[in-house]
Amino acid sequence: MNHGSSIRHLYYIVLSNAQTLQDPTTKTGTTDSYTTAVQGSTATPPETTSAQSTQSNVTTRNDVTTQSDATTQGDVTTKSRVVTTESRSTTKQTEITTKKGDGEDDHGYDSEEEEYIAEYEGYDGWYNNLAHPDWGGAEMALTRRVPPAYVDGVYYPSGADRPNPFDISDATMKGETGSGSLLKRTAFMTFFGQQVVEEILDAQRAGCPPEYFNIKIPSGHRYRKYIPLDEMPFLRSRYDMNTGFNPSVPREQLNEITPWIDGGLVYGTTKAWADALRSFKDGKLASNEDRGEPQFPSENIIGLPMANPPPPAESDQHTLRDVTRFFKLGNPRGDENPYLLSFGILWFRWHNYWADRIKREDTTGKMNDEMIFNEARKWVIGTYQKLVWYEWLPAFLNMDEAEMEENAYDGYKPYIHPQVSHIFQSAAMRFGHTLVVPGVARRDKDCDFFRTTKDSSFTPEKYNPIGRIGTRTCNSFWNPQLPIRETGMESYLMGMASQHCEREDNIILEDLRGNVFGRLDFSRRDLMAINIQRGRDHGLPDYNTARRAYGLKARKTFEEINPYCNNTQEAAIPCSILTENLANVYNGDINKVDIWPGGLLETTKNGPGELFRTVILDQFRRIRDGDRFWFENDVGGPFTKEEQEIIRNITIHDVLILATDINEGDIQKDPFHFYEGEKCYDEAVEAFNLTISEHELDNCTDPYTFDYFKGSEVSFVLTFLAAGVWAIGCVVLLYVLSRNRRKMINESRKAQRRKSRKSAKETTRLYSTREWCGDGQSERPIAVRLGPGKSITVLNDRGNKTYRTIDLAIHQKITLLVCPDQRRKMMTIVIEKEYDLVMKFDTEEERNAFISDIESFLTDPAIGVGRERREVHQAEMLRMANTKVQRQKTLERFFRVAFAQAFKLDVDPDDITEFKSEIAKDVLTCELTKQEFAEALSMKSDSVFVDQMFDLVDKDNSGTVSFREFLDIIVIFARGNPDDKLELMFNMYDVDHSGMLTREEFKKMLKSMMEVVSADLEPSQLEQVVQTMFSSAGFESKNELSLEDFNQLMGEHKEELSNASLQIQGQEAAPVQQETKTHAPRGTVIHRGNAPSRAKKTIIRAYANKGQGEGSGNKGGGVKGGIQRRQTRSVQIETVQAAYPKTDSEKVFGQLKRFIENERLKIFWLVLYTLVLAAVFAERAYYYSIEREFAGLRRIAGYGVTVTRGAASAMMFTFSSLLVTMCRNLITRLRETFLHRFIPFDSALAMHKIIALYALFFSVMHTIGHGINFYHIASQPPNDLTCLFRDFFHRSHVLPKFHYWCWQTITGFTGVLLVLLACVMYVFATQYARRNVFNLFWLTHNMYVIFYILMVLHGSGRLVQPPFFWFFFLGPAILFTLDKLVSISRKKAEIAVFKAELLPSDVTALTFKRPTSFEYKSGQWVRVACKTLGSGEYHPFTLTSAPHEDHLSLHIRAVGPWTTNIRHTYDPNTVREHPYPKLYIDGPYGEGHQDWYQFEVAVLVGGGIGVTPFASILKDIVNKASSNTRFPCKKVYFIWVTRTQKHYEWLCDIIREVEEKDTTDLVSTHIFITQFYQKFDLRTTMLYICERHFQKIANRSLFTGLQSTTHFGRPDLPSFFNSLQDEHPDVSKIGVFSCGPPGMTNGVESACVEMNKFDGAAFIHHFENF
Repeated sequence: MNHGSSIRHLYYIVLSNAQTLQDPTTKTGTTDSYTTAVQGSTATPPETTSAQSTQSNVTTRNDVTTQSDATTQGDVTTKSRVVTTESRSTTKQTEITTKKGDGEDDHGYDSEEEEYIAEYEGYDGWYNNLAHPDWGGAEMALTRRVPPAYVDGVYYPSGADRPNPFDISDATMKGETGSGSLLKRTAFMTFFGQQVVEEILDAQRAGCPPEYFNIKIPSGHRYRKYIPLDEMPFLRSRYDMNTGFNPSVPREQLNEITPWIDGGLVYGTTKAWADALRSFKDGKLASNEDRGEPQFPSENIIGLPMANPPPPAESDQHTLRDVTRFFKLGNPRGDENPYLLSFGILWFRWHNYWADRIKREDTTGKMNDEMIFNEARKWVIGTYQKLVWYEWLPAFLNMDEAEMEENAYDGYKPYIHPQVSHIFQSAAMRFGHTLVVPGVARRDKDCDFFRTTKDSSFTPEKYNPIGRIGTRTCNSFWNPQLPIRETGMESYLMGMASQHCEREDNIILEDLRGNVFGRLDFSRRDLMAINIQRGRDHGLPDYNTARRAYGLKARKTFEEINPYCNNTQEAAIPCSILTENLANVYNGDINKVDIWPGGLLETTKNGPGELFRTVILDQFRRIRDGDRFWFENDVGGPFTKEEQEIIRNITIHDVLILATDINEGDIQKDPFHFYEGEKCYDEAVEAFNLTISEHELDNCTDPYTFDYFKGSEVSFVLTFLAAGVWAIGCVVLLYVLSRNRRKMINESRKAQRRKSRKSAKETTRLYSTREWCGDGQSERPIAVRLGPGKSITVLNDRGNKTYRTIDLAIHQKITLLVCPDQRRKMMTIVIEKEYDLVMKFDTEEERNAFISDIESFLTDPAIGVGRERREVHQAEMLRMANTKVQRQKTLERFFRVAFAQAFKLDVDPDDITEFKSEIAKDVLTCELTKQEFAEALSMKSDSVFVDQMFDLVDKDNSGTVSFREFLDIIVIFARGNPDDKLELMFNMYDVDHSGMLTREEFKKMLKSMMEVVSADLEPSQLEQVVQTMFSSAGFESKNELSLEDFNQLMGEHKEELSNASLQIQGQEAAPVQQETKTHAPRGTVIHRGNAPSRAKKTIIRAYANKGQGEGSGNKGGGVKGGIQRRQTRSVQIETVQAAYPKTDSEKVFGQLKRFIENERLKIFWLVLYTLVLAAVFAERAYYYSIEREFAGLRRIAGYGVTVTRGAASAMMFTFSSLLVTMCRNLITRLRETFLHRFIPFDSALAMHKIIALYALFFSVMHTIGHGINFYHIASQPPNDLTCLFRDFFHRSHVLPKFHYWCWQTITGFTGVLLVLLACVMYVFATQYARRNVFNLFWLTHNMYVIFYILMVLHGSGRLVQPPFFWFFFLGPAILFTLDKLVSISRKKAEIAVFKAELLPSDVTALTFKRPTSFEYKSGQWVRVACKTLGSGEYHPFTLTSAPHEDHLSLHIRAVGPWTTNIRHTYDPNTVREHPYPKLYIDGPYGEGHQDWYQFEVAVLVGGGIGVTPFASILKDIVNKASSNTRFPCKKVYFIWVTRTQKHYEWLCDIIREVEEKDTTDLVSTHIFITQFYQKFDLRTTMLYICERHFQKIANRSLFTGLQSTTHFGRPDLPSFFNSLQDEHPDVSKIGVFSCGPPGMTNGVESACVEMNKFDGAAFIHHFENF
């Protein structure tokens, strides 16, 4: 009977009563429901129904999305529904029914009125088993039928102690091929089996991230000849991420498709994939009809992600091909070879055959596409199930009728788990590899076999691919469409059916065992080694364990593995393979044999041996019995009994006849076997003896490797080269811009100098130039003045500060060195015994003019100095120049050696080792000029003291002081007694050497002492001091003093003079015996006793404490303005003198100690931040080093990814932290809280810079690391990259190069932009940039918004990990944004500056208008911005004006770029005739100092510029005192610690005003001058003497002109605080307010802490640091 006729007859019966069908989801959308009608012989009234559509709920195998025009069917359950629509008023549904006779129908229904619902099978396998919906689902874990044998019991591959897979493959599977099947099985059966496997199993995809379990290539292996690698790449399989954590849940690999025989091979395992294959017309799959090939599936023009390895035959091209060349199939691997593709096309046609038949048999013509498609799919699946179980499997296992009966289907069993087992996947089902043929001969219907042509493949000609009897398997991989198109797929189907497969034995052909396809970098692989390694990857145990698991007897000897060895009737495997090859390779241990070689060697003529046969049969039986949609299922199955019978009658032969152009008789009835006498048998014998040998085919192409980095070289080098050039370019640009700016300034200065020269007098000619100060030293602008007199003076460019004076009176000759090259701008004045003056003029004309003038000046008879002029090349001139730095080194040695000789100290070996040495010679011949002598004394060269002392020392009147002369005077101070020193002083000022010192000469001596502290004294005051001193010695009537008189006058001060010395810069302090004090141990609580007892112990010694070197005033004071200042008997302030270090190590230790003391808070927070930063880095580094050790990127980049990820996190943290340091308003507010005691808020800017340096360090590390990582990434296989970077899609034929990752990904591109932007920002943020191009610094620094946007985008690319920059950034960003909003909300008012002064110590005083609504308290501060320096850059400064004043004032010290620029901005020489730039102010802001008035007793301690807060407070005190304002404070003690009061004359004026208006004695002021002179310096001693006498008569300080007491040294605060309690016994709290360097405030804090340990008043300390 013709089977096609029976099928048509069946469908005629089934569809004879088909009614109308309307598709509700057609593009017209005219109805909301879809209807189909299949009725019995008696039609029922049609009624309407609403459709119930279900949504796809699947785990996709590949990410494909297509849109169907038809109703979306659920992948879980879809229904075959038959509904007739005539009206919308009523709804009735009738489903597929087959009319029965009276009584119960085949499905248990009692009446024909009952309906049978035929459910369509889903795509993803889910809900096949309703009790266990996930059983059989796609993307589910394989099941284990044998125990796992992972080395660690969890996931590490098994077989660590087993042989190399290559060795096993060579020992047991190598041999001559070409022997046909013993049971006449065909290649058709073999490759049919391959597509059966791919219907139920796909576990080939590698895990993600990639895990490599490479196979070591043995030495001498053929691969080593072609591929320079030591290992063959092997990637471990994907696995269930919920497994592999402990031995109870070991790693389980995934089956990416369903284990059901459900048409996945034809339709895919997702609805989306199936839709991509459909034509959506008449229920058919799309064909390639548009390209003139209706017999083939549509080409993959949409780019379905089908498997697309490189075709290994194209070894000369080293390229990947576009996946669009393939035909679209349900099996993503269906285009692997032409044999598998032939079956794929067959099932494509088989579906369309059914669709055509169903459509044709639909008598109504209204059956919709969706119904036709689903019906056709159902019948394709049913027939395929039948063919697999009842035709292919019996042939594959050679099952007889008894065995078939034993395994007969007996109904659906929902308790059976169908999933594919690991042993089936990794070993048993791979038995088919031994049956694979090296090639397939194609034939036509007339038994003519086709020969290969150039169109059959892309195999290079050197492998002789043309004219062969068949297409070579190894050269056909992944180019199957070529031979298919050449002769049609029918030629392959008939050819495979006319060719025996390889013999059932252990021999594997070379096409698989060494030449199966691989990656570009390893084009040919050994599939047998892979089989073994795959079993180990899946944790399979040894062979015997597997046998026991299946209830089979374990083998004790190798020979027992195959009892039929050497029995050629039953098996084709010789026993020697077992007893020799296998035993040797496993070292005689049968319990280590892998399952694959052990099971393969069981092979008999029936096919698989006992173990594999049991595994395979078990697997297919479980798949069948657990399938609710199995075609034979009578209970709820998809087919009726009649339909089942029809399917049983369909054979593979019928499919070939009905679905192809093969006609009846063109092919044998059983294509799985080929027997003698069947069609084309004789021709096949003649052509290739039934089985093609590999020798009859073209050779497999050689293995080759590939460098994935190829093509990235240029972009890689250029990218990083460009980055480096950009960075250098930024530096060069900065230099050019800075140079241009300096050039503009110089041009301006030139113009000014030319103007100055024209207006200068002839006697004081000024020449503007620049002085070269030495290598590594910057040039400085100077003005050289010739005259007046015999002198050449070097001044600053403004002419108001003297740098150096050259006294020509002591020189006989001056040498002029003139440079004849380098634009002829340089010259040097060489002066004997002095350092050279090297000058660089702007033009040659200016230099020549100066040379002419200086020569005229020197030859002037009034000057009379010889000259010599020589020309010297510039390089030689600079090399031989004796610069100031070099001269200074010589002077330092001079002083050290002199003091070593005078004080009998050890000579520093670095200074002089042997007096014959060059160094000794330089020292002994060195002579000091008067200026150098003055500098050594730290005095001006024109001071009287210097003149007198120099004249005294210069015994030979040479105008210089020799080493011997200097040593003589030093010896007097080192070893002389007081009389010697007094005689020295006497002789110094006995100008006429008469032996008498007149009153005028005595006055001159006192005046010279005043110069030490720059003190001015009125003549009347000086006269009073002299008169008092003469009177005290009984010399009232004398106008002249002899040496004896002078000794008598100074007699009461000899004790002071005994310790007096002459302190020289560089001199080490000689040890001096000092009084010692006994202190209580630290931590001891001392009870002071009552006030009277303490008062008795207090001794008032005004300047009598010689040990302390204290300057004293009349504490009782005198009368000033009628006000008698009260003298307290309790309050006393002593000075503390620090011990000076004697050795370099002591100096370094002292400096370090002071640094730590001063910066301890900053150090603490810096260390804490550094530790947190290190922890952030370490966390990511640990994560990628340890926790992600086996992850793909970690394996690819090694520890490079560890470094880059750690650096990335550190960058996120640092760049986010930078925002916090710029929250100025927040920091300002926090400064007002108690937190300022613990957090150095004023160091926010310094912390900002440090964090920025950290960020730069990690950015460089991150960038360099990524340079290395990008190299590794660009050299990886594309599939690995697809896995590692899932958010970066690229087609399978595209090899992403470095330029793709760097320039075409958001992460790479933004990374490049970040590097470029960081270069700009960091270069222009340097100190050099801020000083020279400040506006550009401000502009580039404000690009931070772009920088942070790029950082967010950089992380959002998800190249390596999910973005978590937000974790670091969000908080600081919110704080910064709110802070900015606060700043923006303020009204910016421009305030005019009406007065600006440049004060000493780089202090700039600004006075400006006070805004109308500006209210503040004394001691508060404001934030100031200068319009010309950037209106948005604010800096905090304390107001020095008082609240009652109409103006505001600031005193700003230049210590940084901004303050330096502000000084330059308001420099009168800069402003000239223009108005002062305007200011913006923000504030006021408060801090602790504003609360001074709340304490009955307040102590104000200021140091250096830190006195500025107290300027405002003192002014406020004056105002309150003069206006009789009542406030709690009763007494204020102001302690001012300063190097010299002359630096802060403006504060002296304020103090003087306080003294004049303080009528209530509210303020007591003490000034401590901490000049570098030690207290035993001769000058200091003389000053003490003068101060004592002057204070007695004038009631004011000799040095400051104030009534305030002046001291030399630093205050002894504990002593002072102790006396305060005696003075104010009833006060419970004393407020202490300090401002100055951290060292000073820390000392105040320590003193307060110590005092608070005792009974008495509490000292409440508030401090600020500057």
